[in-house]
Amino acid sequence: MTYEIIFEPQALNAAARFLKDDANGLALVLDTVDKLADDPRPAGSVPYGSADLRRLHIGEYRVLYAIDHDVIRILVTHLGRTA
Repeated sequence: MTYEIIFEPQALNAAARFLKDDANGLALVLDTVDKLADDPRPAGSVPYGSADLRRLHIGEYRVLYAIDHDVIRILVTHLGRTA
């Protein structure tokens, strides 16, 4: 089963800000997020609160996303940088 990846507006705004400073790091984040479509619970992702809310660290970035099985989508709710 392949999930649809959807970014909330605030996650897209954060990505746009990070693009200016770290295009290569952001490219790695986006590639990794794209892979969530086929594997929504990859090694390294951890539950965050409820079972369908997860957090994933990618280099110095972190992604918070929700898995919605009813409509087969992953909603990226937050994109931030740890440093």
